[in-house]
Amino acid sequence: MQKQFIKYQIIKQKHSRYLKAPAVLVLLLTTLLIMNNNSLMAQNWNTLRAKMVNEQLRSRDIRSKSVLDAMREVPRHEFVPDEMKRMAYEDRPLPIGYNQTISQPYIVAFMTEQINPKAGMKVLEIGTGSGYQAAILAQLECEVYTIELVPELAKQAQQTLDNLNFTNVTVMAGNGYLGWPEHAPFDAIVVTAAPEEIPPKLIEQLADGGVMVLPVGPVNSLQYLKLVRKKGDKITTTTLMPVRFVPMIDR
Repeated sequence: MQKQFIKYQIIKQKHSRYLKAPAVLVLLLTTLLIMNNNSLMAQNWNTLRAKMVNEQLRSRDIRSKSVLDAMREVPRHEFVPDEMKRMAYEDRPLPIGYNQTISQPYIVAFMTEQINPKAGMKVLEIGTGSGYQAAILAQLECEVYTIELVPELAKQAQQTLDNLNFTNVTVMAGNGYLGWPEHAPFDAIVVTAAPEEIPPKLIEQLADGGVMVLPVGPVNSLQYLKLVRKKGDKITTTTLMPVRFVPMIDR
């Protein structure tokens, strides 16, 4: 009886090894499938970004090579909610929660090109949103300070930027009308929400020779994108194009 029990135990252990083998194989195949799927997704995102640059930006007179390269490199799909990722590279704004939006790629590229970004420039952004515009500026090696009125969006944006290893961006939750005097003056200011009038404190915080691009106009009406240049005490303003942005709130 004892011998039979020992024999049964040996047979059981032998078969258990065979039973485990398929489980290991399934795990291995699953891992390979996930890796392959991730690789395909990465290729797909890269293809969509290249298409975005060629069809939406280059074809519409965005000429700056550095801006086009940054738009090709920064993964816009990481800055939109999961349910919006499939539309991330379409030429339109998308909702990101809290009644805010991420601007369409063309507007991001156009506004970025207007400030003629260069490595080492200190740039203030008003209206962080999901962090996409800040990421483009960071990809261009600017030193970026960005202010978001909604604390939850500021926190999410900082997390996304950290996950993508953008170390040259500092995010603050606060009132964009006040700017960020502790880090002024700024070589450039990019405003991605529309005030009804150009905020005086932002003009004050522009460096001599600095430039600001922003939409200006009433809520729920046609606004105009304007380019502001500061040279000594002289301020010049140029109207660029009609646009529609979320309002800039003074809170």
